[in-house]
Amino acid sequence: MDLSALFKLSYGLFVLTARDGDKDNGCIINTAIQVTASPAKAAIAVNKANFTADMIGKTGRFCLSVLTESAPFGLFEQFGFCSGRDADKFAGCGYDTRVSGGLRYVPEFTNGVIAAVAAQSYDCGTHTMFIADVAETLVLSDAPSMTYQYYFDHVKPKPQPPQKKGYVCNVCGYVYEGDSLPADFICPLCKHGAADFKPL
Repeated sequence: MDLSALFKLSYGLFVLTARDGDKDNGCIINTAIQVTASPAKAAIAVNKANFTADMIGKTGRFCLSVLTESAPFGLFEQFGFCSGRDADKFAGCGYDTRVSGGLRYVPEFTNGVIAAVAAQSYDCGTHTMFIADVAETLVLSDAPSMTYQYYFDHVKPKPQPPQKKGYVCNVCGYVYEGDSLPADFICPLCKHGAADFKPL
């Protein structure tokens, strides 16, 4: 079975937020769908290890910010690469936008906002799926929504090739790979010694 077929499904990218008491938190998720139109219901799946999942499990409420193709990598670092258990993910963001129920949303790089109240939850192993009644919606722009594929193709930095460590012969261009060049090294091509090599 080739599980890479699952990657052919289309995924969006969203900032999922929740609030418990005075604590706001958020994380990046890629699984959110409309379940029904009337009554309006939505479903999300969130990794159980996320603090946001704990908050939704406790309060039953969440808000989705639908990200656009203009969302920068820094937004994914802010909400996806650190834990909200020990940090304020909204620190220094410069906005405090909320739906009427008090949940925060991201007003920049977002085309739509969906606030909902969870009616059911399902344990799906690593993730919890919440089926929720949509309580409030906002349309912020007509900008195209970001897909997971767009994120990988255009937003996520490409891995840099490892930097080779070594020395190059000034005479013939031979490259010795290694952290240090032995003092008695002789170039196998031109037979010059270590004094004629320089670091890459």
